[in-house]
Amino acid sequence: MHYLITGHTGFKGPWLALLLLSRGHRVSGFALDPPDGGLFKRAGLADLLVYDSRVDIRDAEATAAAMSAAAPDVVVHMAAQSLVRESYRDPRYTYETNAIGTLNALEAVAATPSVRAHVVVTTDKVYRNVDQEAGYVETDPLGGDDPYSASKAMADLLAQSWIRSFPGPPTAIARGGNVIGGADVSRDRLLPDLMAAYARGEAPLLRFPHAVRPWQHVLDCLNGYLTLVDALLAGSGLGQWNFGPGRDSFVEVGKVATLAAELWGGGAHWNLDDGEHPHEANLLALDASKAQRELGWRNRLGFRDALAWTVDWERRVHGGADPLTVAQEQIAAFENLR
Repeated sequence: MHYLITGHTGFKGPWLALLLLSRGHRVSGFALDPPDGGLFKRAGLADLLVYDSRVDIRDAEATAAAMSAAAPDVVVHMAAQSLVRESYRDPRYTYETNAIGTLNALEAVAATPSVRAHVVVTTDKVYRNVDQEAGYVETDPLGGDDPYSASKAMADLLAQSWIRSFPGPPTAIARGGNVIGGADVSRDRLLPDLMAAYARGEAPLLRFPHAVRPWQHVLDCLNGYLTLVDALLAGSGLGQWNFGPGRDSFVEVGKVATLAAELWGGGAHWNLDDGEHPHEANLLALDASKAQRELGWRNRLGFRDALAWTVDWERRVHGGADPLTVAQEQIAAFENLR
């Protein structure tokens, strides 16, 4: 099977590509330039792909041309501006990338006859957040106070409308949550900031240590996406699907930072940043019981293992281990957890 990943140079994309390659699939991708220090460059991923193109998802013509040239069997659309704080700095770019970019991907898929299944990835932040303790289910209202959340809710609604209105291959929407794992170099994200600071022997600053997040390893989330692809190929799986961790993974940011410091060792610790900051949700979690019940998907790693794997990847690579080898070893260990 030939998979095409949009946004394959970011954080999730390289992990998804390596997971697919480990399962014997052919993989292509198009995206913006990969970030320095990310897994795409460090693992030499470009050499392992069928097609590797630099395309801005906001460019409809370039998106359609890249899709047609690759002629994939399956498309996983993940290209996005994925950071809340960045969406405040550049809201137009965020809206154009996340909403119009999704439209461009849907149009390109519809015009590519080879595609047999398409998964549009949005986020847990598409839900209208009312700080409820129970996880949001797929039928809860969508919304978004910050530009990022609103742009992804727009993309989600746009995809739902497109699926109902126009012919094309079986398409479903996957709503992922807060994922962690090795080689995340995104700005203003907790684990990358912690790992970078601890590696330098510095104490990172936490903005909202009492905010609760659902911490899920990136491989668990991506395995959900691929489980959904399998369902689409088998003639089911339409609709919207949550892929998030269980309640034991709903942990305060400060506790995560403390445990990560203990796992890192060497006296690592963090401090409070008491300055002014843009709004961020205090509590946001998904209820993934539908995917568990109807797709047979489940998380294989609990919170402590997910965090331990993340810290282990960073410590080993920081100590000189080959990033591709470490990633492949973690993928093999993950697959053995079946």
